[in-house]
Amino acid sequence: APAAPKADAAVLPAAKSLKPATPASATPPAAPAPAAPAGGSRGETRVKMTRLRMRVAERLKSAQNTYAMLTTFNEIDMSNLMSMRTQYKDQFVEKHGVKLGFMSAFIKASARALKAEPAVNAIIDGDDIVYRDYVDVSVAVSAPKGLVVPVLRNVDAMTFADVERSIATYGKKAKDGTLAIDEMTGGTFTISNGGVFGSLNGTPIINPPQSAILGMHSIVQRPVVINGEIVARPMMNVALTYDHRLVDGREAVTFLKMIKEAVEDPRRLLLDL
Repeated sequence: APAAPKADAAVLPAAKSLKPATPASATPPAAPAPAAPAGGSRGETRVKMTRLRMRVAERLKSAQNTYAMLTTFNEIDMSNLMSMRTQYKDQFVEKHGVKLGFMSAFIKASARALKAEPAVNAIIDGDDIVYRDYVDVSVAVSAPKGLVVPVLRNVDAMTFADVERSIATYGKKAKDGTLAIDEMTGGTFTISNGGVFGSLNGTPIINPPQSAILGMHSIVQRPVVINGEIVARPMMNVALTYDHRLVDGREAVTFLKMIKEAVEDPRRLLLDL
């Protein structure tokens, strides 16, 4: 029998020569450093804290760690107080030699409320609660070296003129750095007016060993509803931070509402209502 034909051998393509792979670099090239902003300085300056700043920081942090602080808010229509100020400011300066501001009304309203809600004027001393029959109001003042709080004593017996005169005197002393320690010692309640710097709202920190602090803020025209109509009124937000260990919510809200009512209708301060 004839022999079977042989299968043709498979023809394979010629193998391509392989070059060895270039090993990847172990570390990528470093990115170029960002260029410094043109004309800008990136230096640092270290300064020693003043004794006043250190003392204030220590006291405020101590209050934050110790007190059960809670803040309640309200808003005040400043229309009547502003109208009274506009009407009588020139006569007030002529007679008393000092300008009529808003602080005197808030301080007198606070004194009235502190008498009505004695817990806000009290302090905790160990296991005791100490109620004070007097009202000494600390007024937070921004000084070149830090915050200071001179004390107006027996404000419940002071007139509007007495309050404004004392504030003006303490303000000048704070600016000149001549406040004495005795003038900043004590106080049963504090008022801080962040509104002079444009603050719209905030939660002030209690000034130890006091039990509450009132925060005033800037006056802003806002729409409010009066007798069913929307009108623009100069409104101020106010905040009361209090020690909840001593002051209950009812007392705090009532206290702030009394200040609101007195400032919105200053005649209440004259009639003791």
